[in-house]
Amino acid sequence: MSVAERSYLGDYPIAAEAGIVERAEFIKKTYVHLGGAIGAFVALEAVLINLPGVGAIAEKMFTGYNWLFVLGGFMLVSYVADRWAQSSVSPGMQYLGLGLYVVAEAVIFVPLLYFASEQSPQVIPTAATMTVLLFGALTAIVFTTRKDFSFLGPALWLGGVVAIGYMVCGMIFGFSLGTVFTVLMIALAAGYVLYYTSKVLHNYRIDQHVAASLALFASIALLFWYILRLVMSRE
Repeated sequence: MSVAERSYLGDYPIAAEAGIVERAEFIKKTYVHLGGAIGAFVALEAVLINLPGVGAIAEKMFTGYNWLFVLGGFMLVSYVADRWAQSSVSPGMQYLGLGLYVVAEAVIFVPLLYFASEQSPQVIPTAATMTVLLFGALTAIVFTTRKDFSFLGPALWLGGVVAIGYMVCGMIFGFSLGTVFTVLMIALAAGYVLYYTSKVLHNYRIDQHVAASLALFASIALLFWYILRLVMSRE
C-alpha cells in the first residue's frame, strides 16, 4: 500500500500514540522540512530585496490601503497553502502547499526587510539571532516538559482576531500601532510556537510532517516579523 493510500485510509496514528521510532522519525522529518522552508525563504528573500526597483515596490506595498490588500491576499494564499499541506491523499499537494506558503511569506516580507536593510546592516542579523534563540528556548520548554499546550488554541485565535482588527483600524484611522502592540504580538507569536510545537508531539499524525513544518514556519515568521519591527524601532 502506498503512502498516499495509507494516509487516505487513516492508517497513521497521531504522534503521541505512535511507537518511539515512528515518533522520532516524524519529528526529524518535521524539523528537516522546517529547515528547508527557512532556507528557501532566505534564498528567495536575498533575490527579491535585491531586484531593481524593489524600493519603489516596497513603498507602494506599505502606502495607504495597499497594505490591506496585501494582507488580504496573503491571508487567502495562506489558507489555500495550509489546506494543500494538510492534504491526506497527495504528498505532492502537501509539498506544493508548503512551497506556496514560503513564497507568500517571502513576498510579504519584502518591504519590511528592504527598509530594515536600508536602516542599518545590523538590524536583520540581530532580529534573526533573537528569533532563533527565542524559538529554541520555547522548543526546549515543550520537549523537556512534554506539556500539551493545546489549551492555548482559543486564546491564540481570539488574540489573532483582535490583532488583525487593531491593525485594520490603525490603517483606516491613521494611528501608530506602537511598541506595546509589537511586544504583545511577539508574545502572541511565542504562544503560537508553544502551541504548534506541542501539536508536533501530541496531535499531528505521523504522516503530517509537511503540515507540521508549515505551521512551525508560520509561527517563526510571525515571531521574526515583530522582533524585527521591535529592533528597528530601537535603532
